[in-house]
Amino acid sequence: MSRIVDTIRRSSPEEPAPRPIDAGRRGNPDLGVVQYFHLGDHDTAERVVEGLERIEVRRLRTAISWCDWTREGGEDWYAWLLPRLTAGFDVLPCFLYTPPELGVMAKTSSPPRDPQAYGRFVEMVLRRHEGWFTHVELWNEPNNYIEWDWTIDPEWVIFAEMIAGAARRASGLGVSSVLGGMSPFDPNWLDLMFKRGALEHVDVVGVHGFPGTWEAVWEGWDEHIGRVEEVLERHGSEASVWVTEAGFSTWAHDEFSQLTTMVQLAEAPADRVYWYSAEDLAPERETLDGFHCDERAYHFGLQRRDGRPKLLARVLAERGLEGVRELCDFSQADSREVRGGVLVAGGAGALGSRLVDHLASNGTLVTILDSLVRPGSERDLRRLKEKHGARVRVEIGDVRDTFAVRRGLAGCDAVFQLAAVAHASDPRVELEVNLVGTFNLLEELRRLERPPAIVFASLQELDLATPHACSIGAADGYVLGYARTFGLSACVVRVGAASAAEVVGALVAAAGDDRALRGGVVSVPEPARPGGGRSRARSVAASDD
Repeated sequence: MSRIVDTIRRSSPEEPAPRPIDAGRRGNPDLGVVQYFHLGDHDTAERVVEGLERIEVRRLRTAISWCDWTREGGEDWYAWLLPRLTAGFDVLPCFLYTPPELGVMAKTSSPPRDPQAYGRFVEMVLRRHEGWFTHVELWNEPNNYIEWDWTIDPEWVIFAEMIAGAARRASGLGVSSVLGGMSPFDPNWLDLMFKRGALEHVDVVGVHGFPGTWEAVWEGWDEHIGRVEEVLERHGSEASVWVTEAGFSTWAHDEFSQLTTMVQLAEAPADRVYWYSAEDLAPERETLDGFHCDERAYHFGLQRRDGRPKLLARVLAERGLEGVRELCDFSQADSREVRGGVLVAGGAGALGSRLVDHLASNGTLVTILDSLVRPGSERDLRRLKEKHGARVRVEIGDVRDTFAVRRGLAGCDAVFQLAAVAHASDPRVELEVNLVGTFNLLEELRRLERPPAIVFASLQELDLATPHACSIGAADGYVLGYARTFGLSACVVRVGAASAAEVVGALVAAAGDDRALRGGVVSVPEPARPGGGRSRARSVAASDD
């Protein structure tokens, strides 16, 4: 999947029947992480090292670009990077990218004019860093046109000679070789590599897989790896199988699917697996597919570009892989359809979790819809499940995802919309979550034959002086507008300087107030009355507004 380029670019195969799979076979592979570093990008390297230390990953797969090595400053860059990485990690270096001046064509995906030049480069690096690496990976996704231009080498003769030579040189130095992971998997191509003699000194065959992102059809890791092992057995090879890249892109605001993908990967029948990637790709970078040609390529990281961990990284850091499995179990066990009860969007948030606890403690069935983006929300969710069990149903998803909203609404009698973010450094996120997320809820309610009532938590002071206030204020207006235009039962609760208990009480009261649900507004607390003191929260019907 590593379609990253910071080098010179120029324009310029009958499958065997699948073998039976032992249904009881489960894997427990060593876990590593993938990250490629651009020439001179010290900041990213430091952030990635810090992030991986938090989740206690000790294996790292990275690239040594033959092309970058030959550029100005290239040797100095790797003289800094490789000691920095090997100090804390067992590093698997992937050697790839032809220097354009050495290629049959002047581009990094070209076969080199001298196939043995690649092996000499690999040997030189291994001798210079003797004892640093137990394995080396030879190329990446070699059956992928954008990584290896097989139109120049249609019979794969050059590639086979290149890999065979490099693997032989590495073996002579006591270093094992990994054949770069195929993407897509092609058993005929792997069979051809054996027939070409490329794999005589190869100890590991790499495979890639991105279920839910790149893979149009996915039959599971048992099937995926089993087809590789069938080819190996046919040729009498004792090579191991590693998953050298697997991951899930969060481009559609779905961080939870990284957890389910990780759980599946952790059960793969492989000796080692590498998660792609440690950090999101910088938005200003170009991929080999083109600049933002496919937005999915930019969001595979365990952490964002500023170093903030995503949900998977947070859970791994706090509770390890077992914590990841537990969180997945919360959602998967609750996937059955539930009739009755209420939906709390943002139910794992600071206020939302208080509301869910109050409702569930009073016997109400509650569905939580939450993306768990807020740090600590996964802990609040765990406490709610431990306390209330089946009374709390979990739908981990984002209000920006129409289908997650639709799943969350199934069978609910009322909705509390508390899903909101305050993200001063990224007003676009505030706009999308606070306004578009609320709009998605309203639209999904409108499509139902008997839509449940919705109570929206808003701000008491709507002077629209900040982007955050603008996004909340606009959502506030949409809730009232949908009540008046489409007849939805809806109420806005505008929250000021009130305690969490006061706000929870006002939200629950509003949900049971028919007058308020006719497009009304509730203020919490009620503004001070003349003469001092403060009245109780007051409902204002739409006709009074």
